[in-house]
Amino acid sequence: MPLNERGREEASAAGREFATQNVRFDRVIVSGLPRTIETARRVLEQTGQSIEPEIWPEWQEIRGGKLKNLTTSDVERAFLSVFDGVVPEEAQFLGGETIGELLDRALLAMARLRADKSWDTVLLVLHGGVNRGLLSHAITAGGRAFFGHLSQATGCINALDAGDKPDDWIVHAINHSPPSPLHADVRNTTMELLYAQFLRLKADDMN
Repeated sequence: MPLNERGREEASAAGREFATQNVRFDRVIVSGLPRTIETARRVLEQTGQSIEPEIWPEWQEIRGGKLKNLTTSDVERAFLSVFDGVVPEEAQFLGGETIGELLDRALLAMARLRADKSWDTVLLVLHGGVNRGLLSHAITAGGRAFFGHLSQATGCINALDAGDKPDDWIVHAINHSPPSPLHADVRNTTMELLYAQFLRLKADDMN
C-alpha cells in the first residue's frame, strides 16, 4: 500500500530535517514494502542524494496471524498485549509471529549490518514493531528485549550510534516527529486505534 497524503508529508518533513542538519547517508535500507521505498525516496529527494534503497526482508514488520482463528476473549489481548510494557518472547502478534521470532531475524540482520565497516551513516526505513525491537536492543546495550511501550509515530526519526563492540550503543533520539515533536495530540497507541477500528467494523458487520 502506498503512502497517503499525510505519510508523504511526514516523509518529506523527515527529509527536510536531515537536510537542515546536514546529514548525509552512505546507504539506505528498507524492508521492501512499497511505502518504505517511497518514504526513503522522499527523504533522499530532500537531502539531494541519489541512492538506490537496499531491500532487507528480515526487517519486515512483525507478522500477524488470522483473527478468525482467535477466540473472542483473545482478540483484545492479541491487539494490545504485544505493545504493552516489557513483552515476553513467547507473546504472539495477532495470533501470528512471536516476539522471539521477530527478535531472531531483526537482531541477526543488525549484526550483519554492523559487521560491515564500509559505511558511516545509514538510513533504515522500517516499521513500528521492528523499530521497537532494535531500539530495545540498543537501549539495553546489545541485549535482547522488547519494550512495547516505546512510541513510534508514523514517519518518526530515531537516531542511534553504534560502535565497534556489540554492547556499544548510544541512543540520541527516539520518536522525533518533525511535524509534531511533542506529540501533543496523541493519546492512543497505533494498536489501540486499530483495535477501536476493528470493533467498529465488527459492529457494522453485525448490524
